Amino acid sequence: MLRTPLCDVLGIEKPVFQGGMAWIADASLAAAVSEAGGLGIIAAMNADAAWLRAQIHELRVRTDRPFGVNVMLMSPFAAEVAQVVIDEQVPVVVTGAGNPAQYLKAWRAAHIKVIPVVASVGLARLMERSGATAVVAEGTESGGHIGETSTMALIPQVVDAVSIPVVAAGGIADGRGFAAALMLGAVGVQVGTRFLVADECTVSEEYKERVLAAKDISTVATGRSLGHPVRCLKTPLSNEYARLEASGVSAHELEGLGTGALRRAAKEGDYEHGSFLCGQIAGMVRERQSAREIVDDLVNGAELVLQGAGAWVS
Repeated sequence: MLRTPLCDVLGIEKPVFQGGMAWIADASLAAAVSEAGGLGIIAAMNADAAWLRAQIHELRVRTDRPFGVNVMLMSPFAAEVAQVVIDEQVPVVVTGAGNPAQYLKAWRAAHIKVIPVVASVGLARLMERSGATAVVAEGTESGGHIGETSTMALIPQVVDAVSIPVVAAGGIADGRGFAAALMLGAVGVQVGTRFLVADECTVSEEYKERVLAAKDISTVATGRSLGHPVRCLKTPLSNEYARLEASGVSAHELEGLGTGALRRAAKEGDYEHGSFLCGQIAGMVRERQSAREIVDDLVNGAELVLQGAGAWVS
């Protein structure tokens, strides 16, 4: 059975994180992934304390396994959400969109394991100095907010730069990608796009169908001119956004175009006006499965690849 030091650190069976995708990663999906032996993660996104608390309570009805909460540090409710994870004794916090330094002392005092998402060596080093338990190093292949460095280049550089565990993310959808991440020095993987079509994922049917129909060239990254690029499927909205961005329209107009677009895609299935965040690996996502089947396929597939790797060495 595939097991890494990350399993012992977090008390999980399989070193697989489910990505904390806004409007998507709720109690239903997170509980299913945790029950399957991985680490399910609830996305706090821009929600307030009451919403997050209710999601945590719902998850605990479904599972008693370890789980995490993704705290988006740019959220207007970040401070109250940071307190909720303490009050509710959440085992793991994954952070994104900012520096969690102001909350780390309180989280560590509450025995919460803090794992920031990073897109550069410099940020990984800063998080280690700040007291992070581990980092998720996320390559530009991933869906949602992205950095500039590919997973293949980023992971080994982060592994060499820090002494804490590194979880690989971006462009991982099967056992081959999992095995490759381990060979680059990671001790686990975070997967988002493949879980979009999990049976327990409550995203709209339109969203699931668009992911299943995606090809290798079906995504686009927009927003680079604003300093925070986002990867999503090519849709009428993303195509218009790219056109306007190239024409040099104001940041205010671009931000207005994107406001509420993810919710429209995830909850309403609005293809014309929604933003379908998705990674480049979507072309490899071909079937609906349960969260357990996805987790097991990732782990078992990695084991098979690693067992066969000796065939190339004489």
